[in-house]
Amino acid sequence: MTLQNKLSECNREGKALLATNFYNFETLSGVLQGAKNKNQSIILQLSESSLHYLGIEVAIAMARAALKLHDVEGWVHLDHGSSVEIVHKCLDAGFDSVMIDASEKSFTENVKISQQVVRLAERYHANVEAELGYVAKLGQQQTHLYTQPDEAQKFVHETGVNALAIAIGSAHGFYKETPQLQLELLSGIHTVTPAALVLHGSSGIPNDQLQAAIRRGICKINLATETKNIFMKTLQATLRDNDEIDLRKVFPVATASVVKLIEEKLDVIARVGKS
Repeated sequence: MTLQNKLSECNREGKALLATNFYNFETLSGVLQGAKNKNQSIILQLSESSLHYLGIEVAIAMARAALKLHDVEGWVHLDHGSSVEIVHKCLDAGFDSVMIDASEKSFTENVKISQQVVRLAERYHANVEAELGYVAKLGQQQTHLYTQPDEAQKFVHETGVNALAIAIGSAHGFYKETPQLQLELLSGIHTVTPAALVLHGSSGIPNDQLQAAIRRGICKINLATETKNIFMKTLQATLRDNDEIDLRKVFPVATASVVKLIEEKLDVIARVGKS
């Protein structure tokens, strides 16, 4: 099943997919073991920084091999692609899905660039995600510049994107105070657009808000910061006052913490519709 079809299914049924970034073999293994344990599908995401670190060909080969090994239904997605060029490289490499992030440009420019990517991705039968509104990135100040329903409707109609990341009160990185998602606004956006709606910056958002967001139309929930954090904090604690130099003995402890995190997040998502 293509990711487009899976997201459409989620949209119809009021469900969501977890989309998790990975950074190395250990975090990839942790994510997929968690998905396997819960018998859930998952989206594996790679940022441009991770692609620079791993290399595009190595990254996609790792992801494909790991999905097969763990026997998990999953898709590989470019997270926050900054240009048509990087999108093209990822599509050539075999990515199932790409995100073009022109959200910091004008509405007109965002539409134009996203249209280019949609046309390009059609040749690869790939899913396309774009972003509309201001979802603060790491180091940027959080603001209240939310995506508006009329703009979302126009953007999706003019670009033909399959998925749309929207600004409803989330941000990338950790929060200084508990975020409050604009759920009524989300409902308004969901009503006027057929695109699968995406929530970026889920790390630190309370579970009840995540579940409410799914019920109101979010189909894809991005997770990155918590994955990095739990892996590194566990690894640092393991290495503290520890003379072990065999990474094959210390890394699995950190990987196990990622497994637990992913299981917990998948449980939160799976409970929607069951209560």
